[in-house]
Amino acid sequence: MPHSLGEARPFGLGYWPLPEDEPDRPVAREPVRIVTEDRALVRGMLWTPADGRPWKTAIVLSHPRGDFSVHYACPLLAAAGYAVLGFATRYINNDTDCLHERCVVDVAAAVSEMRRRGAEAVVLFGNSGGGSLMALTQKERGCGDGFVAVAAHPGEGVFMGQVIDPSVADEDDPRAVVPELDMYDPDNGWRPWPEPCTYDRAWLARYREAQLERIARLDAVAKHSIEEARASFRRAREIDPEKDPRAWRIERSRGVHTKYMTIYRTLADPAYLDLSIDPDDRPMGSLFAFPDPLDANYGLGGLARVMTARGWLSTWSALSSGAKLADTMASVTVPTLIQHPTADTEIRVHQALAIRDASPAEDLTYQELKGAPHYLEGHRPEAMRDVAEWLGARFP
Repeated sequence: MPHSLGEARPFGLGYWPLPEDEPDRPVAREPVRIVTEDRALVRGMLWTPADGRPWKTAIVLSHPRGDFSVHYACPLLAAAGYAVLGFATRYINNDTDCLHERCVVDVAAAVSEMRRRGAEAVVLFGNSGGGSLMALTQKERGCGDGFVAVAAHPGEGVFMGQVIDPSVADEDDPRAVVPELDMYDPDNGWRPWPEPCTYDRAWLARYREAQLERIARLDAVAKHSIEEARASFRRAREIDPEKDPRAWRIERSRGVHTKYMTIYRTLADPAYLDLSIDPDDRPMGSLFAFPDPLDANYGLGGLARVMTARGWLSTWSALSSGAKLADTMASVTVPTLIQHPTADTEIRVHQALAIRDASPAEDLTYQELKGAPHYLEGHRPEAMRDVAEWLGARFP
């Protein structure tokens, strides 16, 4: 294994470099630790050209929970002459209480670090869930000089609205099913893997409505929990702890309470099994499954399985999360490059086009990577050459 790629990647970390991604020239790596303005610690890796070439433009990439310090884009773009800071936010491998608003603070700190090191321009690079994070950062902080989105979905909450199982009849019973809303019911068009399925379009429309209805119910639970805690804090402030320590302690403990939500069955997009829904070049299945989405929906897999109330609302709610590209792209006016892999099992072509159409950038480039999967395996050097050429025409 070439030394710049590290050891064999763990299962599921599809963004890690593969042997065929080894750049054609050496690159250097430097571990980086950054303390944010609110005193969180984030860690990453700074990749730079190793042949003495000076760099002037820095690329910053991250993901709400993934460790992008070893991302396939890092060595390839560093070899092209750029400084590339891939890093993990404070929520690395921790979905439970992931708050996008604090991830923004982490990205802004990384941008500031690269400017401190001499970057004349900093480009925000968003891959997968990093796309909506980088757009939110640009909206909130305006700290990027350019924006690159590669296989970016419309927001993690929007994505959850696409994959959550609406047939859950009881949030406390993972086996409870509303049969008429179950995409894994033969009466609704399902067939055992690997047979393709066919879902009636009227049924599908009701299914999509029911997905948002379930999210609304989960939102209500989360918001009620948060409001109860806030009310207890208000009552605690009205109690003198010296005169009535017991009453103060009760309200204080209720005020700091955090509700943990167990969210079953979060891998149920009919488009995984019916390729006539939003047709493109994708194969059947999901990158979150092994290989049948049914197994991951009911067993180990899916996303957002255990969340704090605030984490759910900030990150995974299609109705409440602020990290929706439909809301943030209007603020991304810097030069923008959008790359969409047409064989992506998770992101549809129409979603990538919607992101493109929502962009107000005067300098806007949209590219489709024909036949490429979500993490661009087999297409990475070519795709990153396109990114490097795009950068070279716009930044020092």
